[in-house]
Amino acid sequence: MNPTTLVVEDHPINRRLLRDLLEWRGHDVVEAVGVDDAWDALVARAPDLVLLDIQIPGGGGDHLLTRMRADPRMMGLPVVAVTAQSMPGDRERLLARGFDAYVSKPIDTRAFIQLVDGLVGRS
Repeated sequence: MNPTTLVVEDHPINRRLLRDLLEWRGHDVVEAVGVDDAWDALVARAPDLVLLDIQIPGGGGDHLLTRMRADPRMMGLPVVAVTAQSMPGDRERLLARGFDAYVSKPIDTRAFIQLVDGLVGRS
C-alpha cells in the first residue's frame, strides 16, 4: 500500500516539485495551500506524513503544527518543516517546536528522498 503524504505549500512550483518527487517514490499525494485546507485534508485523509511549509496562509505552519499536536487523532504523525528559513538556529528552533524533521529550500532531492523514506519506513 502506498503511503499518503500531505503537502502543505502555497508556492505552486515548490508544491509541484514535492508532489513529483513523492509520486516518483510511490506516494499518494494530497495538496493544500493554507492552514484551513490542510486541516480539512488531515481530517478527511489521515495521511502517513505531512510536509509543512512554515509560511502559509491562515496562521502559518507553526499554528497548524500546534493544532495537530493537540489532536489525539494525529499523535505520532510525522511532520516535516519545509522552509526557506535557513539561518543559524532555525533548524533547532523548529525541531524544538515539535517538528520531526527539517528540510530547507532549495531542496536537496537526494537527501529529501532519504528522509521521507525513513519517516514512512521504506528503503
